[in-house]
Amino acid sequence: MCGIAGWVAFGPDLRQYRETVAAMTAALAHRGPDDHGIWCDRRAAIGHCRLAVVDPVGGVQPMVERFAEGPVVLGYGGEVYNHRSLRDELRRRGHRFRSSGDTEVVLRAYLEWGDAFVSRLTGMFAVALWDGRRDRLLLARDRLGVKPLYYRVTDDGVLFGSEPKALLAHPLVRAVLDSDALRELAGLTCTPGYCLWRGMRALRPGHLLVVDRAGAVEHAYWGLTATGYDDDPRLAAATVRELLADIVVAHLDADVPVGLLLSGGLDSTALTALAAAHAPDHRPATFSLTLTSPSGEGAGHGEPDVDQPYVERVVAAVGSDHRTVPVDPVSAVAPAVRAATVTARDAPAGMVNLDGSLYLFLRDVRRHRTVVLSGEGADEVFGGYHWFHDPVAREAATFPWLAPPSSRGDPVAAAATGRAPLAAGFSAELDLWSYVDARYREALTEVPAGGTGGATERRLREIGYLHLTRLLPALLERKDRIGMAHGLEIRVPFCDHRLVEYVFGTPWSVRVADGREKSLLRMATADLLPEPVRRRRKSHYPSMLGRRYLAEVQRQARALVTEDSSDALRFFDGRWLRRSVTADPGDLDPTARGMLEWLLEAATWFRLYRPELP
Repeated sequence: MCGIAGWVAFGPDLRQYRETVAAMTAALAHRGPDDHGIWCDRRAAIGHCRLAVVDPVGGVQPMVERFAEGPVVLGYGGEVYNHRSLRDELRRRGHRFRSSGDTEVVLRAYLEWGDAFVSRLTGMFAVALWDGRRDRLLLARDRLGVKPLYYRVTDDGVLFGSEPKALLAHPLVRAVLDSDALRELAGLTCTPGYCLWRGMRALRPGHLLVVDRAGAVEHAYWGLTATGYDDDPRLAAATVRELLADIVVAHLDADVPVGLLLSGGLDSTALTALAAAHAPDHRPATFSLTLTSPSGEGAGHGEPDVDQPYVERVVAAVGSDHRTVPVDPVSAVAPAVRAATVTARDAPAGMVNLDGSLYLFLRDVRRHRTVVLSGEGADEVFGGYHWFHDPVAREAATFPWLAPPSSRGDPVAAAATGRAPLAAGFSAELDLWSYVDARYREALTEVPAGGTGGATERRLREIGYLHLTRLLPALLERKDRIGMAHGLEIRVPFCDHRLVEYVFGTPWSVRVADGREKSLLRMATADLLPEPVRRRRKSHYPSMLGRRYLAEVQRQARALVTEDSSDALRFFDGRWLRRSVTADPGDLDPTARGMLEWLLEAATWFRLYRPELP
């Protein structure tokens, strides 16, 4: 996993600024608690924080290969799952290795193939390579955006880091919001490459950034295509099964014990069963979350332990070594937990109801495992969300996750669709719906042309593309940031680009061959699934709806409104706020509850980051 940070400048001698790079690197210490290192030369400096997962001794970074013309230096975070086969190929080409992990494979792949090396990597990664032979920096990010990487072009080079906080640690960088920051926060458009902080960019998934004396140029090395597969449902299911089995085996490769996050749903159960089948003599370690509540009060989706009966069936079927992690909803909304999640994400992301419980859950998991597999991506790849199947949401001229009734109760979507109680002047100034519409139409221009099928097939290809290039990277970054806040590596097998490419090219009729969501995945893994799980409908990550939780949100919001001291208050309608913080908790509709949570998160963000408005 790990975190990387660095600075390239073609003006000053960076050797006199080593402490600055050390501060940038220290800001990422949570991403790599096992070791850290800094390499610094006249033109470039790279810092690295290491989470030792593969080859603890030989994978120390930054890794340097010296040549007469200058050094080649690698800072790398993530996992390359095909490193063994790449190592064999590189050995045949004359390379000799000093270590057994994937880090040196990445470095030597660059030495062999130049910029094209990145297309040979299968995995999740963020790479910084300084080539001192050419005074040139290469930044690269994996195809689906599992690993984050940010940069800021300067007058004479670039700053970069795994998270914005690394760049904000540089004395020349001010915490000024971009002019569209509030629109992006409120609009849930998830614009690729966008960063809230002025001058910063997120390197887009599947992209490279090349920096030299001539400037900085970003370009794609990978993208989805409309190339179709004519496989019938049975053959498609067999192909998915074969791909998934190989992918899961590769994702289990580590020099530390690996666990699995288990919700009892189709996605996590399939991964758990495949892991158990790979090592029948070894009990896989599984972890599940349960929201606790007083007797008679629902904790998630209006009913207690919605996942637990299914989890128990899976554990009994595969014989896993299971741990259920109880999380009290009131603890999940504690100010200290909110401050931790906002710090982890560097932004008020509008997912308060989910982030707090996830933070506490993963904190407990980290006490037992350093690496876990998770089911992120299956809904986006296989069409699991209900709006894939809802004709109204599917045909809406906007991002499908913003189309009612899909967005009902989502505070961010409510803001985007004009249903949120924002201050009148602020709402008019945002002109949010125009911004969302522009980003939506911009996204449609990227959808690959071609493919087979009629209008419905083309529309579903558009929706699939929007999910894979907008919503999925945002959800992956959320899981990465909150997991890495504890030094926990989360691997996501469903985001292997080979699986994504195959399913994206498969006709929708094949993906829903049995008339249900995620039919193709269900068919591919049917023999591994307990019958209740095979028949189970999709259930979202549990949301906290109990009265105690709502009352605590109101109490904290009421104190904030009474103090009238937060910059976040200016964005909300004052009369609505005063009514909402004093209403009976049972009278709060989902949008009102979500907006109060968002207010608390925004207030925490303003307090911690003191952002300057543009």
